[in-house]
Amino acid sequence: MSDDVPARLGPRDVFRVGAAGLRARPLRVFLSALGIAIGIAAMIGVVGISTSSRAQLQATLDRLGTNLLTVAPGKNLAGEGAQLPKDSVAMIGRIAHVNSASATGNATNTHVYRNDHIPEAESGGISVLAARLDLPHTVGLSMATGTWLNAGTSRYPAVVLGSATAERLGVAGANVQVWLGSQWFTVVGILNPAVLAPELDSAALVGWEVAASHLGFDGHPTTIYTRAEKASVENVRNLLAATANPQSPNEIEVSRPSDALAAENASNKAFTGLLLGLGGVALLVGGVGVANTMVISVLERRAEIGLRRSLGATRGQIRLQFLTESQLLAALGGIGGVGLGTVVTAVFAVTQGWPTVVPPWAMVGGVGATLIIGGIAGLYPAIRAARLAPTEALSGP
Repeated sequence: MSDDVPARLGPRDVFRVGAAGLRARPLRVFLSALGIAIGIAAMIGVVGISTSSRAQLQATLDRLGTNLLTVAPGKNLAGEGAQLPKDSVAMIGRIAHVNSASATGNATNTHVYRNDHIPEAESGGISVLAARLDLPHTVGLSMATGTWLNAGTSRYPAVVLGSATAERLGVAGANVQVWLGSQWFTVVGILNPAVLAPELDSAALVGWEVAASHLGFDGHPTTIYTRAEKASVENVRNLLAATANPQSPNEIEVSRPSDALAAENASNKAFTGLLLGLGGVALLVGGVGVANTMVISVLERRAEIGLRRSLGATRGQIRLQFLTESQLLAALGGIGGVGLGTVVTAVFAVTQGWPTVVPPWAMVGGVGATLIIGGIAGLYPAIRAARLAPTEALSGP
């Protein structure tokens, strides 16, 4: 090889030269990498927490099912509240592909209190509902304590409290009495929160028979819960209104509780998009920090650049050196940000009782984004360093 041919730098040499520049200024490198890391951690945390939340929601829906439909009375042509027929539950139960149907009925003008000394106006927003015995099976309810109503207790003054109702009344367990409908009822159980039927959380549920005999309940259901076969949910949904009230199907409202959860999830996605935008801004700020660090590095290392140029380093090699430095600096921030974001996601998910899910594409994309940012941020300083003539660089600033 002739003397005028510059030596070639292999990948290992390029890495060592680029890393040497970073090791010479550890504090500045740390602060610049931290700016990148904060942006990436914010993005990874947002994506991870959002994905973990959706995984928890999906697990809940898989456990409770998306095949629960509810039927409720709407408005008649005069704009007044309609009624469901008394035999509507039985009629719905005869629809093909319906696994079960149950109902609750509103005991109007009836309230529940912790004792008989509380003013009537302080009802706490608790509704008193007549409930069919198969309601837990259809809706997917479980007991926090005590037992559900049975054929015996449904005929007598016994009540099951929703989770929020028990908290408002200060009832922690069964076998205590509450003042309901101007008489004492014995609490036989407390429900766990009902994810697909949150209206039951703030209710006191009594037997269908005792509601009719003691509370003036008229026997008309106000909400019918229907569990259909998963493959036939839409077909059943289309038949519910006409089956529940053949005379006036337009007065019936049919909904699927899981749709409300899906809508909530959609709104969460929009919020996630906003937070990702903020994370992108933080990442951009980190990129500016990398660019600033590299520009200052070029100014401070003019003598080094001049010496290398005088010893035969080409402009391309100088340019590659500073691009490598900026890429390594950005990569440090990206990897650190991915690790920090993953830890934040894991801690938050564990405290919420969610599964920890960080999509691999987010981690790979986070590091990839930092490399792009590093390349863009280091391009100008690298070009500027390569343009320095040896004599100009050695002569000082």
